Amino acid sequence: MTELPSVRGAEVGRRIGVGLMYGLWKPRVLGAWRVPTTGPVIFAVNHSHAIDGPMVMGVAPRPTHFLIKKEAFVGPLDPFLTGIGQLKVDRDTTDRTAITRALGVLDNGGVLGIFPEGTRGEGDFASLRAGLAYFAVRSGAPIVPVAVLGSSDRPGRLIKGLPPLRSRVDVVFGEPFDAGDGSGRRTRKALDEATGRIQKQLAAHLENARRLTRR
Repeated sequence: MTELPSVRGAEVGRRIGVGLMYGLWKPRVLGAWRVPTTGPVIFAVNHSHAIDGPMVMGVAPRPTHFLIKKEAFVGPLDPFLTGIGQLKVDRDTTDRTAITRALGVLDNGGVLGIFPEGTRGEGDFASLRAGLAYFAVRSGAPIVPVAVLGSSDRPGRLIKGLPPLRSRVDVVFGEPFDAGDGSGRRTRKALDEATGRIQKQLAAHLENARRLTRR
């Protein structure tokens, strides 16, 4: 039986994230009240820079288990990330262990964090992988779009890939929505259709978030 990630560990990770994110930057959190207080939820987060995951983990109103590429689990980070309830995933194969553990998080009423673009990019949700649709349709969990704005490289940064210390980073939570069409189908065609619906919702949220934050 596959061991599920630690819920208590994820809460510890959230508390660590709160201290780090508010200590190093100036997070401005908008729409956190939209996140369902109970039951399974999937955070779909745009991803342009390294602090996006830790930032969401720290400011989200609920502890979050992120699917994180296995390459990040190196040296002392391996036991640390595992200890705070994060999920190691091999992006080069169908990682059934990661899939089972992620579905277990949702079956237990937890929050699963996903970067639907698969890797760091422009952070504009332009290219989505089918994994997000699979987890949403398979579990029935609502998706909450999350836009992280201001984490991109800018003049004044001390470390490449990170925003300048004490600069503002906006995290905007959107309205929850269901990815499925109500039929319960999990065929490739159904997942492709769900991915299309998800992409439109996430792109619209990002546009609204940029308008709201003027970024």
